[in-house]
Amino acid sequence: MLWLHKHPLPLLLILLLTACGGSDSQVVETPLPPPAEQPVVNYNGPAASTEDIQNFKTALWDNIATKDRCGACHVQGEQEPTFARNDDINLAYAAVTSLVNLGNPSESRLVTKVGGGHNCWLASDSACADILTTWIGQWAERANINSQATQIQLLAPPVKEPGANKNFPADPQLFADNLYPLLTQFCASCHTNSAAIPISPYFASSNVSEAYEAAKPRINLDNPADSRLVGRLRDEFHNCWSNCPSDATALQNAIQRMADGIDLTQLDPELVNSKALTLFEGTLASGGGRFDANVIGKWEFKTGSGNIAYDTSGVDPALDLTLSGQYEWVGGYGIQLGAGKAQGATSASKKLHDLIRATGEFAIEAWVAPANVTQEGPARIVSYSGGRDRRNFTLGQTLYNYDALLRHSNTDGNGAPALSTADADEDLQAALQHVVFNYDPVNGRRLYVNGRFTDDMDPTEPGTLNDWDSSFALVLGNEASNDRPWAGTIRMVAIHNKTLSEAEIQGNFDAGVGQQYYLLFGLSHLIDVPQAYLVFEVSQFDSYSYLFAEPFFISLDSSAQIPTVPIKGIRIGVNGRESSAGQVFANLDTQLSATSYDAQTGQPISRQGTIVALDKGPAQDEFFLTFERIGDAEHVRVPAALPPPATPQDLPEQPLLGLRHFAEIHASMAAMTTVPVTNTAVSSAFNQLKQQLPAEVAIEGFLASQQMAVTQLAIKYCDQLVETPGLRSAYFPGFDFSRSPAIAFDAQGRDQIINPLMARMLGDDLADQPDSGNTEAELNALMDRLSACGGQCPAGHTQTVVKASCAALLGSAAMLIQ
Repeated sequence: MLWLHKHPLPLLLILLLTACGGSDSQVVETPLPPPAEQPVVNYNGPAASTEDIQNFKTALWDNIATKDRCGACHVQGEQEPTFARNDDINLAYAAVTSLVNLGNPSESRLVTKVGGGHNCWLASDSACADILTTWIGQWAERANINSQATQIQLLAPPVKEPGANKNFPADPQLFADNLYPLLTQFCASCHTNSAAIPISPYFASSNVSEAYEAAKPRINLDNPADSRLVGRLRDEFHNCWSNCPSDATALQNAIQRMADGIDLTQLDPELVNSKALTLFEGTLASGGGRFDANVIGKWEFKTGSGNIAYDTSGVDPALDLTLSGQYEWVGGYGIQLGAGKAQGATSASKKLHDLIRATGEFAIEAWVAPANVTQEGPARIVSYSGGRDRRNFTLGQTLYNYDALLRHSNTDGNGAPALSTADADEDLQAALQHVVFNYDPVNGRRLYVNGRFTDDMDPTEPGTLNDWDSSFALVLGNEASNDRPWAGTIRMVAIHNKTLSEAEIQGNFDAGVGQQYYLLFGLSHLIDVPQAYLVFEVSQFDSYSYLFAEPFFISLDSSAQIPTVPIKGIRIGVNGRESSAGQVFANLDTQLSATSYDAQTGQPISRQGTIVALDKGPAQDEFFLTFERIGDAEHVRVPAALPPPATPQDLPEQPLLGLRHFAEIHASMAAMTTVPVTNTAVSSAFNQLKQQLPAEVAIEGFLASQQMAVTQLAIKYCDQLVETPGLRSAYFPGFDFSRSPAIAFDAQGRDQIINPLMARMLGDDLADQPDSGNTEAELNALMDRLSACGGQCPAGHTQTVVKASCAALLGSAAMLIQ
């Protein structure tokens, strides 16, 4: 076996052959304030005889010994083991030591027992297991066990050959003929997006293709009895429509009929392949190196179904969130919001008010993937608020910007003014990002994206949080007002009642998010190296795909000698066939060698990653590798014949002229008028009109609304030209703006206006420009109409006529067409 440690260093995985102890340095942590509603257990027995027993009591026993948890059974005189006994904490400690693994809390017997269905106090066994893991982890931290790194034990997977598999056909007809009628008849009241309370997955959708995709991960074609759809009724008695055993049998028979119509996919015997394994036969790799010492609320979205996202921070009261509106669970942990939200109760949300006000600082940490970069409002991602204009804090999105609103003594009740990332930096992208919103009374608000400080400074002096409202509720996504919805995916949210240091932020970013595994693909049957494996870090990227990243070679035999072994053309296989996409390693050509191999770290093969489509779901998809060459084994691939070239299409003739797009229009108007783009009035007008101006150069798509925006921007430029004395005197030398229109626009005056405009905006001897004579005639006619008021013209009308003449030419095709 090997021990793998994940340190908070970018893209670095360090494999160690021996177990790791704690740090030599002593870390003194500032204790958390008491939770708002800590479970009450009356303990009057002997004091803890050692410091570790006291750590056990405060971190674990105080939380599990209540009557609604383990204290109902595992006490003196009741069920063994008596680790929740309340007569002697030292005896409880003796009973629990064999049930916990402080080096790897998630592998504790206490965790796996509850996670397997033993008396969870919540509706989700996995949520109880996560909370127990947190409490045991806090015990380990207080005992200074593994304070520098999280151990991950690499174990050899079972030896399996890639087997013959039944794979889902692309056409949903077999599903529609056999299983779909049962699902739509008996499950459509919940498992459709149009239900009164929609509950994903939507395998009973009225759209058969949508239902087919949602049902696939819950169908086992190779063994229908093991299908999740069947087990849910047979073993968990979930909403049976008549009799659970007979209903489960009906589903099983329907799946069997569907499977009978699908041929086996046999592995090509010509391939050079590794051994095979499923995702869950790999070594769990996620979560190492996270800093969670001051977490008071944490949502990892591991449940995957239902309408509750559980708070697994272990700090009572649990701030569980109720999902409503447009939402879906995302594979590999997460929720996807449209116009939906996840909201906690105000009573449970009060712990945020109490615990953050006690320290005067906090950090909001989130792994998010915005659906687009066009959302405004700001659109609410994480809010502790009472409506659209009342909040304690909000992390939101405006286009490419993250926004941090915070109510304190120097901001208003809505948290304004906001701290926003710079427009030019475009820190927010429509991709999975790690975002941290820090606040403390010294540095104020600070934003970090993917481990890096954005360099945006708080526009407001830091203040106190004394004005926070304890009646507000924590909301992810849309607030109660429903007018600031946020669309995107949330993979994890954590709220800390202390700021995270830059090293801690980097460490949590490097630790990653979601369900990650190391898949060890056996190679010893192909090369002369004992316990040889090619290892990929694999995670379920979303509901439709897996991420395979950073392969490395390792032998679990520390004494193994590594010969020179050529490796060429690695491809990833799924369910008996090579994946049709995502084969980024197919061009790889390298070799193993003793000089490149290290017994502790192995040998890196590639730093790249790739996306592979999900087929049957993470519980069933079986992966393997194939090679063009590894050692002496070789599979010669014959390149597929190139298809004949397509018959050239006779496309319609394309226009020779095009439009200037919004940025070019802005720059052109500035050059033609000499008004700089930095002019405050012009810049403000451009920002308001930018999305209405042409974004493409194709003239066929030009709209009337775009011409209106061009005209409005031209008017603003000409207004600033005429109203700025220095600019207008240089642009129109000799023209007297103080005279009335009847006098000012004589022959000489008109020349003093029209000639500069035509020289700068029309140009001389340019092809495809409007005729200068016609243009001059149009401008003269415009001046005639606008100055017809004679002696009755209002004051300042001369300036208005010049502005209109300028805007007429500036906003015309002379500027717009290129």
